[in-house]
Amino acid sequence: MSQTTVSRALNGFPEVSEKTRQVVLEAAAKHNYKPNTRARRLATGKSMTIGHLVCVSKEHEMVNPIFADFIAGASARYAQSRYDLLLSLVPDEVEFSSYKEWAARSAVDGVVVHAPRVDEQRIAQLNDLNMPFVVHGRSSNTFEKYNWVDVNNERSFFRATQLLIELGHTTIGLINGVADMDFAMRRAQGYQRALKENNIEQADSYVTHSEMTEPNGYKNALALLDLPDPPTALVTSSIIMANGIRRALDEHELKLGRDVSVITHDDDLSYFRDAAAVPVYTATRSSVREAGRLSADLLLKTIADPGRDPEGILLDAELILGSSTKPPRPR
Repeated sequence: MSQTTVSRALNGFPEVSEKTRQVVLEAAAKHNYKPNTRARRLATGKSMTIGHLVCVSKEHEMVNPIFADFIAGASARYAQSRYDLLLSLVPDEVEFSSYKEWAARSAVDGVVVHAPRVDEQRIAQLNDLNMPFVVHGRSSNTFEKYNWVDVNNERSFFRATQLLIELGHTTIGLINGVADMDFAMRRAQGYQRALKENNIEQADSYVTHSEMTEPNGYKNALALLDLPDPPTALVTSSIIMANGIRRALDEHELKLGRDVSVITHDDDLSYFRDAAAVPVYTATRSSVREAGRLSADLLLKTIADPGRDPEGILLDAELILGSSTKPPRPR
């Protein structure tokens, strides 16, 4: 076989047939062959490293199980192509200069952008640097071309809200993520579309926005339960917030499902899975680990072929029925 074929087989490129790949891998194992990383970097002119920047103001994201699962999915794909992962924590005010420094030093071959906002400035900045990148999510007000992997947040929350309406709920609260995050905006749109299509008018006081933590789920649920006409159902953006909602219900001596229905988006987290025979929560569920793998695959394709057109991958979420949703009780 040619050196190119062997290289492509060892590095997981799709152009090589599975039969050829297995022959090469068996030969490499037989002779205990391992690529010399330094020689490879010199030969290719690549750093063989993918960068992930996290700002100090978002450092809690590094211990968030959603972030951890995404990194696990992405790093598994990097390893297949012999790429390393560089995870760096930087002050907010030097985020863009950190990308510029990476580009100037050829420290990374590409980057993954996390937590895009509705007006995301990093997309134009990275395009100006001519650095390959992929966004985990989308930016609604950005007209630049870019690679992205996202879940259909609008449709997911439309379906969740529609299910509650079909059960008979007419006062439905939304406990959402930070308002200027693109996923939160899209989820609010889905929730609002379901209400509008069913001719349900609701005050803004039924919607809250905050970081997706358990204490915020608890605090925001208490605020909604204290309204003059409290909601009989809640839709929330994270299973972590849903656990805070459950604590608020317990404090009010209300039972999850029986007294207040709850639907959450749970991201199918590996170490925080709602996997009972009948799940506790009705949920819109998507695999964030799979999103990480797809993002890494898309980025590696762009690094290998810088001239390829940017691509978007839109994932759908399953609607999983659990014990947390029932028709409203008579008041």
